[in-house]
This record gives sequence, structure tokens and C-alpha cells, in this order.
Amino acid sequence: MNAFVMMLGVTACYTITSFSDKYAVSKAKFSGNDFTFLMCSSLAFFTALTLPFQDIYFTVTWQSFAAILLIAVCKMLEFQMNALVLKQLSAFELKAWIGVTLFASYITDVFFGADINAYKILCIAVTVVGLALIVRSGRENKIEYRKIAVPLVFYLIAKYGYGLIIRTFTPFASPTMQFMPALALVALIMLAKVKPSEIFKNNRKGALNVILARIPNTIGMLLENAVIAVSLANYSFIQPMILISLFVIGIIRRERYSALNLAGSIICIAGVVIFQLI
Repeated sequence: MNAFVMMLGVTACYTITSFSDKYAVSKAKFSGNDFTFLMCSSLAFFTALTLPFQDIYFTVTWQSFAAILLIAVCKMLEFQMNALVLKQLSAFELKAWIGVTLFASYITDVFFGADINAYKILCIAVTVVGLALIVRSGRENKIEYRKIAVPLVFYLIAKYGYGLIIRTFTPFASPTMQFMPALALVALIMLAKVKPSEIFKNNRKGALNVILARIPNTIGMLLENAVIAVSLANYSFIQPMILISLFVIGIIRRERYSALNLAGSIICIAGVVIFQLI
């Protein structure tokens, strides 16, 4: 399957889950621990259902087990920090911040053997400028970045780290056999901090919302791992593509955008489209 087609599939799936995640922490009021448990347990379950339809492999080596542990750390960080950050940022603004991993991902691709392309570097730079404008517009909305600076940094590290780990350890274990056990491991760890019965008793509707949203999330993760196998830069461009998707949805819903937000979104669209055409 063409990498760009897979990226479009990931974008569609993750756009859906972006709204669910925002709902979970801003309206359903789930704590970081509750949110992480629901996410990891349901993702592991739905991924397990897809195993008969996948080409999976796992070598009994220290590298395979290291991959599982490292992804578990990344996913725990991502979900915990996601719950904290979304209390201040919208899903749209968070996707803008994730765009800062673009340069790191492209440099990693070069390290893995990809050719250096000056035009692609220029496209990444253009996209980052657009993302910076979107982030700056958040300041106009009086977002208190001091409260989320540390969680945001760890969240970005976790997002980049996930792609790097999958790419590095794929020779030893298929992506699914790296992240599915990792998600199950995080869910088991969270059982020491949460009580599933109380989560459903206190907010059954919210919990079901989070769990059902993992269905498109699972499809997105499988496609995302396929994209990572092709290019980490393409993996990082998924987030700006989700940003564009959220921007279009906002226009359809007639939401108001500041001049900076509007300009940044248009610049991001240009950067992403040209990058894929080169």
C-alpha cells in the first residue's frame, strides 16, 4: 500500500480519537491513571483481535524484550502526559506542538540511510513555521504554558521515541508484537493504581466512549507502524495532517480562527502537500 494512502488512513482514524481524548479529560474528567488504563487495556484487546490477519514475528532476544519495555515507557508517558496537556490545549493545538519532531525524524531517516533532500528539508522548515504560528496563536487564547511545559516536553519525547523504537527493533520483532505486549504491560501496571469497577460505576458513558474510540485508534496504530517502516519523517508528518483535518472540520463547524491560526494552518497544508509531492 502506498505510504501516503496509509498516512491518510492514520489521519482519519486519529482525527476521530483526538475528539474522544479531549472529551475524556475535559468533560469526562478522567485522571491520568484512569485514562491510561482504559486506553492501554482496550488497545491491547482490539489489537489482539487483529493478530490472525497480520504477518507477525517475534525473536526471543534481549532486543525484542527491550523494545517492549521501552514502548511501555513511551506509551505510559504519552497517555499520562496527554491527559495533563489536554486540560490546557485543544486537540488542534496539541497536534501543532507535535510538529516539532519533524526535523528530528528526518535526521533519523538520514541516519538509517535515506538520501538528504534539500527540498524536503525546506518543506519541513515551512511546516514548522506554520506550526509555530499556530502555537503562538494559543498564547493569544491565554493558554498557561507554564503549567504544562514539563508534561508537554515528555509527551513530545514519547511520540518521537515510539517511532524510533519501532523502527530500530523491527528486525527482531514485528511492530505489533512490540506494542501490543507493551500496552498490556502498562495496563497491568495501572491495575495497581485504578479500580476498573469504580471507573465504570462513576462514569460508565465516558468509559465506553474511550473504549469504543480505540477501534479506529487500533486501525490507526497498525497503519502508523507500516508508515514508520517506510519513513520516520512520514510518521511525523501524520500529526500536521491531523492538524489540517481538524482545521477543515473547524471551518465546517464555523469555528472562529485567529489570523495567526489561519495563516499557520494554510502554511502547514502547503508544507505537507509539497513534501509528499517531491
